[in-house]
Amino acid sequence: MGNLSSSSHAGKGYRKERSRWKKNSKVSKNNKDKPTSTSNGHSHNSHGHGGINTIKPRNLCNDELPTDSDICICVVTWNMNGRVCEEDLAEIVGNRRQFDLLVVGLQEVPRRNVSQLLQATLLESYMLLGEAIMQSLQLYVFGPKGSDSFTKELKVDKYAVGGCGGVIGRKKGAVAIRLYYKSIQMMFVSCHLSAHTEKVEERNWECRHISHSLFSKIWNPYERPTQITVWLGDLNYRLQGIHSHSARNLIRKDHHKLLMSKDQLLQEAERGHIFDGYCEGTLTFKPTYKYNVGTNNYDTSHKVRVPSWTDRILFKIEDMNQMGATLHSYESMDDIYGSDHKPVKAHLCLRPYNNLHS
Repeated sequence: MGNLSSSSHAGKGYRKERSRWKKNSKVSKNNKDKPTSTSNGHSHNSHGHGGINTIKPRNLCNDELPTDSDICICVVTWNMNGRVCEEDLAEIVGNRRQFDLLVVGLQEVPRRNVSQLLQATLLESYMLLGEAIMQSLQLYVFGPKGSDSFTKELKVDKYAVGGCGGVIGRKKGAVAIRLYYKSIQMMFVSCHLSAHTEKVEERNWECRHISHSLFSKIWNPYERPTQITVWLGDLNYRLQGIHSHSARNLIRKDHHKLLMSKDQLLQEAERGHIFDGYCEGTLTFKPTYKYNVGTNNYDTSHKVRVPSWTDRILFKIEDMNQMGATLHSYESMDDIYGSDHKPVKAHLCLRPYNNLHS
């Protein structure tokens, strides 16, 4: 698992599953410039970046409702920068709560009890199914009331890297939740990796070691193999090889797609170092870091940081002959001002293979 080809299988004994993905995946690197189709029949324009397949979201949330056989997941990641605002938390979880699961990954969480604030916000319609907490790094999975009856084998784990990351109480590393929900074995990993542009190799190392380590101590050879893995968080990969003013000019002219070639995460995946076989929505939104708190203006401090897509959501279906996947949306939430990061949200629907032809 040195190149993150299958981070959902942290223990030994899953090599067969990894090879099955490479053999059966319909999002193929060999056809990376062609429209690809998931096994539920939905087509996407996919552009390969080596290990990561970039998928254009369908953006059909309003005019094409998922079928009863779909399991729809809303995933949100947000670096809170040590601040909390109840209104912001309410906004990121939204008021259109028609999802089977709501997954919220938070980094640099303040010491206030964010879990209670989230539960109070979601009280009328959702319940907490599981949480994984390592100081300021936190992950929550919510489901509709009564959905605990669909949830089995829920496990949590965590892995710390780099001590306190240079700031007391602001942990680096990952927290994870595994669960069997309805008919699907899932794994969610929320991470916060090392900062600064030059620490690319360190971030790669952290990704690989997190992947190897999560759930390895409680590995069970008879356990159901993970069918989907979702990585979310402040991965801290930056734009490299471009001056801050040049990047901002492109963003100002709404040409930020041109910055994708400078993105370290896509570059490292293309080299085969990380996230082989994963999918990510097209980066149509503006870079999510670093903003002046309380504004939509990029950093005006003396550092004048280069804007970057530090906050990401990626997913991997282990065998697309067994399950289809549709990415409906992938977007930043620019109307959230309480942090120097913008939250990122994805809407992903899954359909188990045994329901595809029913």
